[in-house]
Amino acid sequence: MSVHKDLIRHAQKQNQDYQSFLQLDELREKYIEEAISLCKQGKSFSTDKINEVTRKMNSIPLRIVPERKIVTAEMVQEYVNRSR
Repeated sequence: MSVHKDLIRHAQKQNQDYQSFLQLDELREKYIEEAISLCKQGKSFSTDKINEVTRKMNSIPLRIVPERKIVTAEMVQEYVNRSR
């Protein structure tokens, strides 16, 4: 019986971690879009918020999702240049 309860707790913890990951992923995408928008307008931008969220995401122990890359200002600029 205790093994069953342990498995339930483990599954709940994994689900909780995954939900946290999804929320952070949404926030990361929002920050990326903000950086892209500022870059397109020729305004200064930072990737600090993006990378702070990225580090939090990568620290969540999930095996089912690949690690997210750290974003540089050059990467944002390159993306904007290609999308024009």
